[in-house]
Amino acid sequence: MADLLLAIDQGTTGTTAMVIDRRGRVRGRSYGEIRQYYPKPGWVEHDPEEIYNSAVSLARKAVRQAGAAAEDLAGVGITNQRETFVVWERKTGRPVHRAIVWQCRRSAEICRRLAAYEPEIARRTGLLIDPYFSGTKLKWLLDERPELRRRAARGELCFGTIETWLIFKLSQGAAFVTDYTNASRTMLFNLERRVWDEEILRILDVPREMLPGAISSRGPFAETAPGTIARRAIPLAAAIGDQQSALFGQGAVRPGDSKATYGTGAFLLVHTGTQRIVSQSRMLTTVALGPEGEPAYALEGSVFVAGAAIQWLRDGLGIIESASDTLRMARRSRDRTHPYLVPAFVGLGAPYWDSEARGAIVGITRGTSREDIVRAALDSIAYQVHDVIVAMESDIGRKISELRVDGGATANPYLMQFQADLLARTVRRPKIAETTALGAAMLAGLATGVWRRAAHLEALRKGGTVFRPRMRTEERARLLEGWRDAVSRTLTRCA
Repeated sequence: MADLLLAIDQGTTGTTAMVIDRRGRVRGRSYGEIRQYYPKPGWVEHDPEEIYNSAVSLARKAVRQAGAAAEDLAGVGITNQRETFVVWERKTGRPVHRAIVWQCRRSAEICRRLAAYEPEIARRTGLLIDPYFSGTKLKWLLDERPELRRRAARGELCFGTIETWLIFKLSQGAAFVTDYTNASRTMLFNLERRVWDEEILRILDVPREMLPGAISSRGPFAETAPGTIARRAIPLAAAIGDQQSALFGQGAVRPGDSKATYGTGAFLLVHTGTQRIVSQSRMLTTVALGPEGEPAYALEGSVFVAGAAIQWLRDGLGIIESASDTLRMARRSRDRTHPYLVPAFVGLGAPYWDSEARGAIVGITRGTSREDIVRAALDSIAYQVHDVIVAMESDIGRKISELRVDGGATANPYLMQFQADLLARTVRRPKIAETTALGAAMLAGLATGVWRRAAHLEALRKGGTVFRPRMRTEERARLLEGWRDAVSRTLTRCA
């Protein structure tokens, strides 16, 4: 019986493929970076063909590493960077433009012109008007190249987030679909009706003909074409946005459960069950999953720069050689009061949503060292996560008992302990760090019968490391006051 799952996790900086068995063990794993393109300041692009080729080659490599045959694979689960999108020719499958990445700010002026529509767009989509989301950047592309809008209206072009692109290519055009979690991040999707919103399509002048069908994250909904990943067809059993996949992989599937993923950015979600909560703190409302993979809701806060701040220390300033250096250097830093680093390299996300804010280092003295700057960069990640958690708790009307964490930066025990200290509550790091890929595999396993019930997944999530708060209340208050002052100096709009 086929009982292995292949998870493809297509992220911002690279693609991971993992083969997981019914006991949750990683049997094969492969990873490869993808090239980042920066054609103008604030613009970020990827090569769609490179993304697809990486998914195929790394999937094959992971299967070989697992010592598995095609017949052993029960299904494929895809999870992906969400707001990044591709436009391609329906007939040939060729992209007409590079993928425009979620970090890209090219539609900032369009967002300013649409500001008056924000209450209505928030009501319909759960999102705010910001270049972060796909919709305004799709408008930019269609405005910039009017012939594409005409071709899209004739049904010649397809729009899709990355899972849609991969499904289309892997099925050789047989399936043109998106799942609800990814659709909910485009700023084109009606959150309650779970359909493309005709009024928003009118406002942005986006032809309906270019949009994929919207489906549940739990499939199966298509098959890989023979010769893509394997000689035979394999069910495409799950598709889910990366943050919702991490939420599912962490077992945060009931109201009040929360998680934070520390990657290029940091992404926090708190599950709200079947209740759609309208945020008073500029949080986003998005689609999540219940225990069996059924649609539910969550509040989300997005920190634009987390791990990217550490990359900047390495690639921009050259004061570290690798991310692992930050642990040693942070522990050698003498003073946590100053300086503060506010990494608003591409604006500030939740709860500020100030796309014009720019970064700052506040409180430098003659005695400031490289170690102090490294520590301030790590601390900035924890401070930003703290700000989002506080806003979320205000919206849901109760305290979050613990924060489940995942992502590369969680390997740093200094950061995780400081996070627990700032929040004054437990931080729990799972046994398997790659919960994004695990979530996609779990969902695919439920869809294909590898696991018959959601309860069978609980055993896979046991174990991990717990960080408990140790900081005194007065010290915490002092540090947070300094952080708030530093942030206030970077804002261009009222928070």
